[in-house]
Amino acid sequence: MSAHAMTTADATLEHAWAVLESVPDPEIPVVSIRELGILRDVRRGADNALEVVITPTYSGCPAMSQIAEDIGAALTQAGLGPHRIETVLAPAWTTDWMTADAREKLRRYGIAPPTGNCGSPSAPQVKTIRFVPRPAANDKPACPRCGSVHTERLAQFGSTACKALYRCIDCREPFDYFKPY
Repeated sequence: MSAHAMTTADATLEHAWAVLESVPDPEIPVVSIRELGILRDVRRGADNALEVVITPTYSGCPAMSQIAEDIGAALTQAGLGPHRIETVLAPAWTTDWMTADAREKLRRYGIAPPTGNCGSPSAPQVKTIRFVPRPAANDKPACPRCGSVHTERLAQFGSTACKALYRCIDCREPFDYFKPY
């Protein structure tokens, strides 16, 4: 491949990343799939088609078909040519892959962002899966409205399986908490 062709390919990939930055998560439209860490890679396939690699927030996520459709529409609208979307389950998605901007956008939207981390966001590691989380007694999410940590869990699952339903005891407002995993 010539230097000019390589530069053009790099520019196309950069453009694709920029285009996909604007694709919102269908369940939480204030954050993009890139900010959530769902968008894992954009590369060229052997046939020169764009390959977009995505990882669901959990293996049964019902939004993945909509996300794939939105990715395809964004790439087509941007004139980025043939593409295919590959969904990979390993390594499993972790809330560590969320950007700091995504966490702040969730908070402003009224969803408490996940607390702590599960490992290294830059290098996914093999981890033990816990089917029943064991949160510390003082590990309660802060209310995204008033900031109080005087909160209580009302339900293990909120509006989606990746969130739990909490209520702030101080301001009495219910809120979703994006569970860390």
